[in-house]
Amino acid sequence: MKQKKDTHFGYETINKEEKSKKVSAVFDSVAKNYDLMNNLMSMGLHHVWKKILIETTTLKAKSRILDIAAGTADISIEFLKKNKNYQIFHTDINLSMLKEGKKKLINEGKIIPSILCDAESLPFPDNFFDCVTIGFGLRNMTNKKQALKEIYRVLSPGGKLVILEFSKIWPPFKKIYDQFSFKILPKLGKLFAKDENSYKYLVESIRMHPDQKKLLELIKSVGFEKTSFLNLSSGIVSIHKGYKF
Repeated sequence: MKQKKDTHFGYETINKEEKSKKVSAVFDSVAKNYDLMNNLMSMGLHHVWKKILIETTTLKAKSRILDIAAGTADISIEFLKKNKNYQIFHTDINLSMLKEGKKKLINEGKIIPSILCDAESLPFPDNFFDCVTIGFGLRNMTNKKQALKEIYRVLSPGGKLVILEFSKIWPPFKKIYDQFSFKILPKLGKLFAKDENSYKYLVESIRMHPDQKKLLELIKSVGFEKTSFLNLSSGIVSIHKGYKF
């Protein structure tokens, strides 16, 4: 039987080989306005969500952290503000986003490695990191399970996975959330970033991402234990965690 190669790019069904190129084009387009649009789209809440991720992630003083899909480096910077002795690797598959993050790191006086790499094929040895974080990046990956397998491989025993991602909102708020997402966000993209279609994709990609429980099962399926999730802002986003033992 022929293997199915279809995947989703927002609501569009495409060949898997096309997705990485399409996602890359989106982030090439939005990179320079990414932080501005994050502030507009979340009304500044993304800063709060990232701080909660940092504050709820307990690590040893000199922990080695891999920040995947790190983009404009908010999570890397917040970790370093918490503890300057963390050894953080700022990584992204998109060069435009990586460059924006590197500029911000330099402006903040944070000198850490910035590495172009694919989460589905990480260029690091087994058992290398104490913690791996992904902030708003998992839903854009073509093969989420393969990425999670790679993360499991590079984590050391006792290491933890922390994912911050858009999720499924509490049903009573769904109607107003959908109105804001589909009617207003793409228009903000058109007005401030001159790119309506990329923000339409980002909204759709949130709806196609597994909900809290399905993502938890996916994390468990590659070997993670003591898995959990924490809803923030009525489920607009959630923090998923898992441990390698």
